[in-house]
Amino acid sequence: MQHLKNNPKTKSKNKVTMVKAFKTIIWPRRNLVFIGLILIIIKSLAGLILPWQSKVLLDEVVPSRDISQLYNLIVIVLGAILLQSLTSFLLARILSVQAQYLISELRAQVQKKVLSLPISFFDNTKSGALVSRIMSDVEGVRNLIGTGLVQLVGGTFTAIVSLIILIKLNPWMTLFVFVPLSIFGYIALRAFKYIRPIFRKRGKINAEVKGRLTETLAGVRVIKAFNAEEQENRIFEKGVEKLFQNVKKSLTATALITSSSTFLIGVATTGIMAMGGYYMIQGDMTTGEFLFFTLILGFMIAPIIQMSNIGSQLTEALAGLDRTEELMNMTAEEDNEERTVQLETIKGELVFDDVSFSYEAGKDVLHHINFKAPAGSVTALVGSSGSGKSTIAGLSATFLNPKSGKVTIDGQDLAKVKLNTYRQYLGVVLQDEFLFEGTIRENIMFPRPDATEIELQNAVNAAYVNEFTDRFDDGLKTLIGERGVKLSGGQRQRLAIARAILADPKIIILDEATSSLDTESEALIQKSLGELIKDRTTIVIAHRLSTIRKADQILVIEAGHIVERGTHDELIALNGRYYDLYTYQAKI
Repeated sequence: MQHLKNNPKTKSKNKVTMVKAFKTIIWPRRNLVFIGLILIIIKSLAGLILPWQSKVLLDEVVPSRDISQLYNLIVIVLGAILLQSLTSFLLARILSVQAQYLISELRAQVQKKVLSLPISFFDNTKSGALVSRIMSDVEGVRNLIGTGLVQLVGGTFTAIVSLIILIKLNPWMTLFVFVPLSIFGYIALRAFKYIRPIFRKRGKINAEVKGRLTETLAGVRVIKAFNAEEQENRIFEKGVEKLFQNVKKSLTATALITSSSTFLIGVATTGIMAMGGYYMIQGDMTTGEFLFFTLILGFMIAPIIQMSNIGSQLTEALAGLDRTEELMNMTAEEDNEERTVQLETIKGELVFDDVSFSYEAGKDVLHHINFKAPAGSVTALVGSSGSGKSTIAGLSATFLNPKSGKVTIDGQDLAKVKLNTYRQYLGVVLQDEFLFEGTIRENIMFPRPDATEIELQNAVNAAYVNEFTDRFDDGLKTLIGERGVKLSGGQRQRLAIARAILADPKIIILDEATSSLDTESEALIQKSLGELIKDRTTIVIAHRLSTIRKADQILVIEAGHIVERGTHDELIALNGRYYDLYTYQAKI
C-alpha cells in the first residue's frame, strides 16, 4: 500500500475508502482478479441453468412425455452443476489463496514498519496491543480479494441478469418486488454507516485486552508472589466485558438488517404468490413460467440479502485497514531528510555539546550537558536515581534525540547520521538484559548469525559463559526459556556480555551491568568487562562505585546537571558528592 508520512504521535484522520482499497490492494492484482471475475460470471450463468430447465421440464418435457428430451435436460443440468463446482474450486484456489498471501504480505509490511519506529513509540505502546495490530487488523483484507469480492461481484452480476429475465417474464410482478427491496437497501446502508465506527473501536479494545493479557502472562511470577490473581482476573473480565458490549452493538445492527430483510422479502414473496396465482387462473402465465419466475426471483434476491453479510465483512475490513493505515502513516526513525551522513568507519570519539533533553515539553531532565569521551576511553556516569544517567546513555545510543545542542561521533552530528551506519558499531548491555527464547548459542550469536565457531568460543570464554554452560548437559544448546527465565541473573548478564563481545562494537554502553550479581559472579563479570571495553569507547552507568575506579573519567550527574567530573582519585580528593556516595557505599 502507498502511505503518507506524519508524526508518530499523530494519527491519520483519513478513512480507507473502497476506492482507495481498490487502487492499493485490488488493482495491483488485477490479472488474478480479472480471471476471478470471468470465473464468477461463468459460475453465475451456470447457476441460472437449473431454473431455466425447470421451466422446460414443466412446460415442454412433461406435457409432451418426451423421454429423450428429459435425458438431454438431465445432462444439461448435471453439466451446469459440474461447471459450478469446478469454478467454485478455482475461485477458492485463485482468490482465497491470494487473499491469504496478501494478509501475510501486509503483516510483514506492518511488522517492518513497527520495528522502524523510534524507541519513544514503544515506551508508550503495549507490546500486546502491537501484536494485535500486526496479526489481527489486516485479516479483513481477505474479504476484499477473496470471499467478499466473489459474493459482491458475482451476486451483482447474477442479480442484474436475473432482473432482465424477470422483466421479460412479467414486468408488473418485477416492479412489485422493487418496493420492499428498496426499503431494505435504505435500512442496510444506514446500518453499515453505524457499524463501521463500532468495528474501528473493536480493534482498539481488542488491542488493549490482548496487551494486558500479554503483560499478565509475562509477569505471572510477580502476580503469584503478591497473591494478585483475583485483581488481574477482574481487570481482564472488565476488558472482555467492554469487548462484549461492542460486539453486542454490531450484532444488534446486523440483526436489524437480517430481520428487516426477512420481513420485507416475506412481503414480496406473498405478493408474488398472489399475483402469480391470479395470472395463472387467468391463463396469462403457465405453471412452468411461475416456477421459473420464483426461482429466478430467488437468484436476484439472494445476493441482495447476502449484502448484509458482505457489507459487514467489507466494513470490518475497511475498519481494520483504517487502523493499519494509522500505523503505516507514522514516521520511521530513518524518515528524516536531515539524516544523510553515511559512516563508513569510526574511531569512536563521542562528544556532548551543550545538550538538553526533555520527555515532556517544559520539563527538562538534562541541562546543558558538555563532555568528551575520547576513542577507546571509559566514561562512568554516577548519581542518584532519576538524575539523568540513563537519558545520557539513551542519547549516546541514538534511542533519543536532544532537544537542543548536539551529540557527535568523530565530529559528525548524530542527528544527521543514518542510524544503521552508526548502530552497526554500537553494543549495549542493559541492567535488565533481554534474552530471546531459544538456546544460549542462538542468543549469543544474535548480532552476528554468520559468526565462526572460533569467534563464538572466544566470546563465550571472554565472558566466562563456559563457566556455567560446561555444567549443562546440552552446553550452549541449552534452552533458556522465555526471557532467559531458566538462568540466574549473573548467568543472563554474562550471556549478554558474550553477545556484545561477539558483535565487536566500537562503542559500548553498559547500564548497571553488574547490579544484579552476587560477589562471585561480579568478579567474573569484571574480568569479562575488561575484555569487552578494551580499545572501545565505553559509557558505563553504575551504582556500585567500586566497579568504576579505573574509569578514565567519572561524571557525577544530579538533577540533569554534571556537578563533578574527574578520575576516581581526583573526585575523592574534592571531598564532594562523589566522595559522599563512595564512602557511604564503603560502609555498607
